[in-house]
Amino acid sequence: MSLVRLRTFIEVYRQRSISGAARMLNLTQPAVSQHIAGLEMTIGRPLFARQASGVVPTSAADELAADIGDKLDAVEAALASARARSRNVPGALQLIGHADFMAEKLAPQLAPLLEAGIRLRMHTGDGPLVTQMLLEGHCDLGISAHPVTDNRLRSETILTDKVVAVAAPAVVERLTKAADFAKALLQEPLLAYNLELSLVDDWLEHNRLLTPELLPAMVGQDLRAHRSLLVQGVGWSVMPKFLCQKQLKRGELKLISPPRSHTDINYYLIWLPSALRQPRVAHAKQMLLARVQ
Repeated sequence: MSLVRLRTFIEVYRQRSISGAARMLNLTQPAVSQHIAGLEMTIGRPLFARQASGVVPTSAADELAADIGDKLDAVEAALASARARSRNVPGALQLIGHADFMAEKLAPQLAPLLEAGIRLRMHTGDGPLVTQMLLEGHCDLGISAHPVTDNRLRSETILTDKVVAVAAPAVVERLTKAADFAKALLQEPLLAYNLELSLVDDWLEHNRLLTPELLPAMVGQDLRAHRSLLVQGVGWSVMPKFLCQKQLKRGELKLISPPRSHTDINYYLIWLPSALRQPRVAHAKQMLLARVQ
């Protein structure tokens, strides 16, 4: 039973579409249909019911996908890594992720890829855009603080960091002296990642602080911009500690002491399993997981 047929099956199963799998695998639709037909002949059971909107897996397909899906991804990744170790891995690598993470955590670790002859193309975007660009094949690897929910993608934690509330020393002093800490927060400008206040709300909820009237004075998805205002004494924010570690050490910023504790954030390296068939992608994935910390 060939790996090619098994990969075709897995792509059809994940895409629920012959045409979608053909695009993903760079094959014609007849070739994909032939692979599925050959596999069905080998196991003696139908794998998909064809419908106008696509295909529906049979119970045999569900069982086969559960048995081989992740194992096949691992085998292909191992083969690509072996090829990467035994030959040059030149080519262009498309990366996408949060702008501040890409600049401050990822970029300092990219020298080995450049030295290996890989050309790097860096793009920035939020979690939904990262997912979209990977699924559409525009990018090879993505980094997001949003957990992967699409079963066509795979991910692994690349960094776990503390999420801290910070402000300039004078602002922190005002908050500390306030009789009502939650009310005092409302009186200071909030600099937030987005209007949903995901990082802020998690921190507030964890510390049992109720601020239903909290509205951001500034919204922006590159937290380095917030950091620049914070060191000027403007407002407060919640951000991963790696983004403000230097400013904390220099005394330009100070932690806002939480009633309970700070929260955590996970960043995920994300890829489409089929992308790992490219040696440079498999090589970059392994290198980044080992170096980013």
